[in-house]
Amino acid sequence: MSLLSTLAPKAGSTHYPKRIGRGIGSGMGGTSTKGHKGQLARTGGTVRRGFEGGQTPMHRRLPKFGFSNVKFANNFEIVNLEQLAKLSGEVTPESLQAAGLVSKGAVKILGKGELKTALTVKAHKFSESAKKAIEAAGGKVEVIK
Repeated sequence: MSLLSTLAPKAGSTHYPKRIGRGIGSGMGGTSTKGHKGQLARTGGTVRRGFEGGQTPMHRRLPKFGFSNVKFANNFEIVNLEQLAKLSGEVTPESLQAAGLVSKGAVKILGKGELKTALTVKAHKFSESAKKAIEAAGGKVEVIK
């Protein structure tokens, strides 16, 4: 006996399709579940993409060109504590640039890594964890405007 001849779908997983438009008693005859009249009851009656019932659609209400924050964004060059650990004395954006850690612009110090030497760090911004770690190592934090 072949296993293939005994295969059948799981009980309840298959059903007959709805026979729309067949008689009145079925509940799906007459209007064929489309309701009475109107655009969606007609053949080919579809609402086009972006149609909002006659009000001015979104793509026409919105401006065609807009605001960009690129000119006004604050872009910081990021330096981690593990990179500062290689330096000594006073650390400024100029000394970081000389060491090749940043190119130019505002500098933000983040708290990834450990710092064991006391450093005086001058930067535009610090994370809370970086401040704590620098001060815990006996260093000083100075914010540049």
